[in-house]
Amino acid sequence: MRQIVLDTETTGLSAADGDRIIEIGCVELDQRKPTGRNLHLYVNPERDSHEDALKVHGISNDFLQDKPKFAAIAQELADYLRGAELIIHNAPFDVGFLNKEFERLGMPPVKQLVGNVIDSLAMAKDLFPGKRNSLDALCDRLEVDNSGRTLHGALLDAELLADVYVNMTRGQDALLIEVGDSPSGDAGQTLRIDLSSFDLPVLKANDSELAAHDRVLGELNKACEQGSVWERTQSQKTDQTQAIIKG
Repeated sequence: MRQIVLDTETTGLSAADGDRIIEIGCVELDQRKPTGRNLHLYVNPERDSHEDALKVHGISNDFLQDKPKFAAIAQELADYLRGAELIIHNAPFDVGFLNKEFERLGMPPVKQLVGNVIDSLAMAKDLFPGKRNSLDALCDRLEVDNSGRTLHGALLDAELLADVYVNMTRGQDALLIEVGDSPSGDAGQTLRIDLSSFDLPVLKANDSELAAHDRVLGELNKACEQGSVWERTQSQKTDQTQAIIKG
């Protein structure tokens, strides 16, 4: 499926209270690689940005005065997004603003235009629980160069998020193999093998393997003065199950 990494900048934080979109940045991916067919739009919001918002994106009200209003770019944007899978960091925020803008024009909401919406923030929270998962934090953690990001910008942020998303999902549909001495002589070359067409079997452990596994866990538990975390977790689950049955 065609994927579009999308980001917006706005006059404030609440579409419901009248804040508007001022910038839209989109990066198109095909087979997880940028196609170069990006979309970058500035929009006259017909109102001033809040002071706090200006500190975030730095886009002045004067700069936006001669930019097209959302009504003038709405169809272009809808056509560009149609049928794609969207990747957005904190998707409810951006989708909420887009829906409000489309609603003003009597146009369908985002979910009726696109095939799917992926919230990369929710994905990051699952992958890195308890850690900071802002775009800057993810760039640092995944070694994505964000040195050029002093202020928020929709297109720049979409480009960074595209790199972050590819890094977060690197193992889902491809296998990377480091090649030492290849026949062509390209030592150290990385081959990417697409696994999407493979029907990979799931091998379940047999009884003897499960017994051996339990023995190892038992030895680990004995080696821990207060018992292993795994053993305590299993005991808690057992107690909870018994409580439910008795209840």
